[in-house]
Amino acid sequence: MELWHYGALIAAGIVGGAINVMAGGGSVITVPVMVFLGVPGPIANGTNRIAILAQNLTAVGTFMRGGQGDFRLSITLALCALPGALLGAWTGVQLSGAQFNAALAAVMLATLVLMYRGGATTQTGDRQPRNLLWGHLLMVLAGFWGGFIQIGVGFILMPILNRVMGLDLVSTNAHKCFIVAVYTLGALVVFSLQSEVLWLIGAVLAIGNSLGGYLGAKLTLTQGEGLIRKVLALAIIGMVIKLLFFP
Repeated sequence: MELWHYGALIAAGIVGGAINVMAGGGSVITVPVMVFLGVPGPIANGTNRIAILAQNLTAVGTFMRGGQGDFRLSITLALCALPGALLGAWTGVQLSGAQFNAALAAVMLATLVLMYRGGATTQTGDRQPRNLLWGHLLMVLAGFWGGFIQIGVGFILMPILNRVMGLDLVSTNAHKCFIVAVYTLGALVVFSLQSEVLWLIGAVLAIGNSLGGYLGAKLTLTQGEGLIRKVLALAIIGMVIKLLFFP
């Protein structure tokens, strides 16, 4: 790689990491940057997991220092997401090129409607057994998508945690980062065993993603739900436009 390649990867990682932590869709920046630099799409998909893991570990640590340290619920949710992520990663390895833009755009639009239907959810957590059960069951499907392509998984996890389980958006982002960190580790193992992963590029990207993850977590803790909702809406709209008009 040339020197400017390193700078491009770190810059993309900072922006993508911050967006990922606060909303989702940051991988729509980091993966295309790797492809632009000459990395084949399926390999970029696997290599991206190195940065995603570093980003979420950094964000989890930041959330813990900021008082969002109750991750007992995160552990059970992550354990439900992990099998789906392993299957999703295996599926992603088998495909040479994913033609999923229209379906992903539909998921993004549905998520936007779901997040804003019925007003804001500000409660600190509805631990009703039915809500907990549905949340854990849906985690399997969210894990599959995260393992398969990762792009947009935040837009799937946030409605599950916020609308289905009743968590406020700050807690939602903290739990989301923990869950993604756990299943990403499993997905990365699958990609590294079944396909090629570019560890140097992934490590450079991870520097940027870690910085972005820290920034996103700090903004979440200091600015709260208002900023999260704005970033979420802008991220979803931006992803839909890109998928439909600039695939």
